[in-house]
Amino acid sequence: MRKSTLIFLIYLLFQLISLLPHVASISNCNEPCRNLNDCDGQLICIDGKCHDDPTEMTNICQGNPPVPAPSADGCSPSGNLTCNGTSYPTYSCSPAITSSTPAKLTNNNFSQGDDGGGPSECDGKYHSNKNLIVGLSTGWYNGGTRCNQVIHIQADNGRSVKAKVVDECDSRHGCDEEHPRQPPCEYDIVNASDAVWEALGLNIDDGVVNVTWFEEKKSPVLVLSCTF
Repeated sequence: MRKSTLIFLIYLLFQLISLLPHVASISNCNEPCRNLNDCDGQLICIDGKCHDDPTEMTNICQGNPPVPAPSADGCSPSGNLTCNGTSYPTYSCSPAITSSTPAKLTNNNFSQGDDGGGPSECDGKYHSNKNLIVGLSTGWYNGGTRCNQVIHIQADNGRSVKAKVVDECDSRHGCDEEHPRQPPCEYDIVNASDAVWEALGLNIDDGVVNVTWFEEKKSPVLVLSCTF
């Protein structure tokens, strides 16, 4: 009787253990996970492993930069670039162009020997900042297809100006001598000369100003056919 009682008690013990709630261990960087609660601190579960949170742009995991979050308008990052300990998303795309495309206006020096970097991408030359010229984010620059095209820029104060595209605001590379140690451009930048800012009545010291822009439509070329 004693042996059967002991076997019964062991059986009950195993049954009780099996009913206890499973407590998952807290995972660290690159360790396996099944849900957000499996990861330690600010880390989140992505593709079955704990990573830095892309929405918070944390950089806790050494050698494992945060996965950039997609933008609200569907232009997803192509990767990231770490500059001076800070991780920046990189982009090969820009938002779709419409009749009134939202953008961020920034200031650039297109002349030689200042913080504007190398010569303009469109023609390999430097330009006076007295000219109405701009550089566009990589997606809008589109491999140079918009070089020398005229765009209309409008500010919230109601003023507008026409400017010529002469350069790319590189959204994929940065933090080197070619880009004066600056991080990559954001994906929605119109990088404008002093003359553009002045024409719009904006203060360059503001740094970044919301604007809209659209492309100047080219007049169709009329081709005459003559029969003799």
